[in-house]
Amino acid sequence: MKKMTYIETLKHPVVARLTLIQFISYFGTWFSQVAIASMMIEFGASEMAIAYIFMMIMLPAILLAPVSGWIIDRVPFKKLMTFLLLIEIAMTLLFMTINSLDDVGLLMLFLFIRSTAASMLFSAEMALFPKLLSGEMLKNTNEILSIVWSVCFAGGMALGGLVTHYFGYDTTFMIDVVLYIIASCMLLGLHISLEKVVHPESALEMMRSGFNYLKGHKKILHLIVLHSSIGFTSFDTLVTLLADYHYKYVLAIPLAIGWINASRAIGLAIGPLLFSRYMNAHNLHYFFLLQGLAIFLWAMVQHDYTYSLIAMFMVGLLTTTLWSYTYYMLQQEIEIRFLGRVIAYNDMIFMVTNIAVTLFVGYSAKMDMDMKLITMVLGMGFIATAFYYGWFKKAYIG
Repeated sequence: MKKMTYIETLKHPVVARLTLIQFISYFGTWFSQVAIASMMIEFGASEMAIAYIFMMIMLPAILLAPVSGWIIDRVPFKKLMTFLLLIEIAMTLLFMTINSLDDVGLLMLFLFIRSTAASMLFSAEMALFPKLLSGEMLKNTNEILSIVWSVCFAGGMALGGLVTHYFGYDTTFMIDVVLYIIASCMLLGLHISLEKVVHPESALEMMRSGFNYLKGHKKILHLIVLHSSIGFTSFDTLVTLLADYHYKYVLAIPLAIGWINASRAIGLAIGPLLFSRYMNAHNLHYFFLLQGLAIFLWAMVQHDYTYSLIAMFMVGLLTTTLWSYTYYMLQQEIEIRFLGRVIAYNDMIFMVTNIAVTLFVGYSAKMDMDMKLITMVLGMGFIATAFYYGWFKKAYIG
C-alpha cells in the first residue's frame, strides 16, 4: 500500500491553515528566544538565573494542566486560539520594558504568561487533530507539525541571532509581535466542522473525571512517560552556557546560540523525511538508543564550535521523529471526550522532564560539573528509555 505523502495530507484545509498559522507563530517564538538568552548574558545573569528564565517557559504546562485541559474540552477551538494569540502579542510587547537585571522578575512573569498561552494553544491543537483525522493522516500531521517546529526553530534562531546582534533586542521583539499579528489574522479563514461534545459536568467534576480516566488506563500512562523522555533534549540552558564558556571566543554570543540551535533544527526538520517510514512500534527502542548515542557524540566534541555544529545536526535527526511517533501512539489510545484533558496532562509530564533537565544543567554547572559529563547524563536518559520501551513492548504490544 502506497504511503500517503505530506503534500496529500496538506490538502486537508484545516491541516493546511493551522500548519501555516503554526509556522508563523513558532517562527516568532524562536525569533525572540535568542534575544532573551543574549539579554540575560549581557545583564550578567548567573547560571541559575538563566535556568530559571528557561524554566518559566516550561512551568505553565505543569502548574495549569488540569485547568487548561478543562478549558480545551469546553471552549471552541477557534475562539480559544484567537484569545491565546492576543495574550502572546501583549506579553511580547512587554518584553521591551526589560532594561536590567533588576527587571528579571518581571521578565519571568511575562514569559510565564506568554508560555501559558502557547502551551494551552499547543495542547488544544494536538487534541483537535484526533477529532478530525485518523490513521496515516494523523501520523503525517504530527510529523508535519514537528518539521514546521524544527524549520522555525532553525530559521528563528539563526535570523533571531542576526537581528539581535545587529539591531538590538527591541527590534527583535517588535518583529515577533508582527508575526503573531499575522498569525491571528490567518484565523479569520479557518473553518472547523465538529460534532459538539456535551459536557454536563462542572469544571471540578470534569477535572476529576479526566484524572480518574488517566489513572485507570495504565497503557496511556506508560505512553506519556515514553513521550516525556524527549524532554532529555531540552538543551536551551546548556547551549547558552556553552556559548558563554567556550563559543564567545569564536563568535558573538547571539550568533553562537542562534547558529548552533539552527544546526540542530536542520537535523530536526530532515529527520522525519529520512526515518519516519522505518520507525514503528516494534523497533522504537533502537531509535531511542541511537538518540542517546548521538548525544554522547556531541558531548565528546562540544568544546569545539565547528564540531559541535555537526554533532548537534546529528542529535536533531531522530528527535522530532521520536516526538511525533510517541505522540501518535498516545493520541490513538485516548477517547475523544477526554482528549483535551489527557493531552494537557501529557504536556505537563513532558514539561516536568524539561524543567528537571533545565534545573539539572543549571545546578550542575553551578557546582562546576564538566559540560561534557552533564551532556552524557542526558544521553543516558535515552539509553534507559530504550530499555523501558523494550519492557513496554512486551507488556502491551507483544
